[in-house]
Amino acid sequence: MKALNEWRITQMRVTPIAFRDPPLLNAVGIHEPYALRSIVELETNDGLVGIAETYGDEGMLKALETARELIEGFSPFDLNGMDERVKHGVKATKSAGFEMNLAPGSHGAKNAAKVMAAFEGAMLDLIGQRLGAPVCDVLGGAVRDSVPYSAYLFFKYAEHIEKPYAPDAWGEGISPEQIVAQARRMRELYGFGSIKLKGGVFDPAHEVACMAALAKAFPGVPLRLDPNANWTLETSIKHAPALNSLLEYYEDPTPTLDGMNELAKHTTLPLATNMVVTSFEELKQSVRYPGRGPVQVVLSDHHYWGGLRATQTLARICDTFGLGVSMHSNSHLAPSLIAMTHLAAAVPNLSYACDTHYPWQEEEVAAEGRVKFVNGSVTVPRTPGLGVTLDREALRTLNEQYKSCGIRTRNDTAEMKKYDPSFTGKSPRY
Repeated sequence: MKALNEWRITQMRVTPIAFRDPPLLNAVGIHEPYALRSIVELETNDGLVGIAETYGDEGMLKALETARELIEGFSPFDLNGMDERVKHGVKATKSAGFEMNLAPGSHGAKNAAKVMAAFEGAMLDLIGQRLGAPVCDVLGGAVRDSVPYSAYLFFKYAEHIEKPYAPDAWGEGISPEQIVAQARRMRELYGFGSIKLKGGVFDPAHEVACMAALAKAFPGVPLRLDPNANWTLETSIKHAPALNSLLEYYEDPTPTLDGMNELAKHTTLPLATNMVVTSFEELKQSVRYPGRGPVQVVLSDHHYWGGLRATQTLARICDTFGLGVSMHSNSHLAPSLIAMTHLAAAVPNLSYACDTHYPWQEEEVAAEGRVKFVNGSVTVPRTPGLGVTLDREALRTLNEQYKSCGIRTRNDTAEMKKYDPSFTGKSPRY
C-alpha cells in the first residue's frame, strides 16, 4: 500500500447511464421515459476506486471531461485544493430558458459546484476505504443511525405517450382519490412518516383539494406541497389560509425572494425552498430581509451546493439564523441516495425528513441491490467508505440504455408537447 503522502488519483472514469422513469408531471412538463445520470469513478495508485453519482446531461459530461486534468494525479485527501482547482478551472455555461424553471441541478451556472460535489463524493469514498471508516465518520460522525425520508407523490399519467417499455405499477395519479391511493401504496411499501406532493401542474384549487384528501386519509401525518414556483404571488396568498391547517411547510409556491417574502406575511406556515436559495450568496440575501424573511426552511442538494461538506456548512449557517434544513432530490440511484444518507446522518440540525425520488426508480447499479427503507428511513451504512459497490453488468446495461435512448439533455417541456402541442411551460402559470 502506498504511503499516505504518495497516495494519488491516477484515473477518472465517467459512465453516463439512463434508467426508466415514469410519466411524472411537474410545472414545466413531464418526465421523459428515461432519466440521465452518470457514475464517476476515481482510481488511485494502490487500486482503490471511489465512486459518486451525479447528473448525466450532455453539459455535465462536458464539464467533467474539462476537469479531468484537474483531478488526475491529485491526492484524495486534498479536498480543499480540489475545490479551488475546480472553482477556477470549470466554467459556467448558459442554460436554456426551460432549464431555469427546474431545480438548479440543470443550470449551467452551477457547473463548478456540481463537479466539486462529484469529485468530493468519490474522494470521501476513497478516504473512508483507506481509513476503514464510513463516510459519515469522515464527515465528523453520525448523530443518528438512520435517516428519515418522505413519500414523494406526483401527478402522473398511466403510461408514456411513446411506449418504449411496459407501464409502471403505479397507474394514473390525477384525482384526489388516485393521489390518496398512491400515498397509501407508498406508505405500505416503504413506511414513510411524511408525505410530499409535487404540484404546480393543475389548477391550484385541485391541488389544494388533493392535500385536503391526504389530510383526511392520513390524520396527523405531516404533509408538504411543492408548486415549483408555478403559482403567482396572488395565487399563493389566496390559497394560504386553506393550506395553513394542512401543511407541515409550504414549498416554493411562488418565484423570487421578494415574492416569498411577501407571501410570508400572509401565511403561518414555514416557507421552504430549493429554488430561491440555491447558493451561499442567495442565503445571504435571504437572511438580510427584515422580519420573518422569505425562507424558513432551506432544502439543500449536495449535487449542486458543492458537495457534502458544503451542505454541512449550510446547515451550520441555517442553525445560526434559526432556519430549518432538509434535502431536495432528483431521480437517482443508490450511490446518490446513500451519499445523502451519510450526509444527513452527520447534520445534527436536520429538521425534516429528506426528499427522495427513489421509489419511482426500478433499476439499479449497486451490487448490494435496491436500497431498503425501514419505517420510512434508510440505515446509515457502517462499512468503509460510501458502502456502495458497482454491479459492473448493471452499469454496462444502463450505459447501453443511455446510448440507445436518444436523450442527451433533459427537456420536460419538449416531452409534454408530445401530449399537448400547445403547452409552453411558461411559469408562473397559475
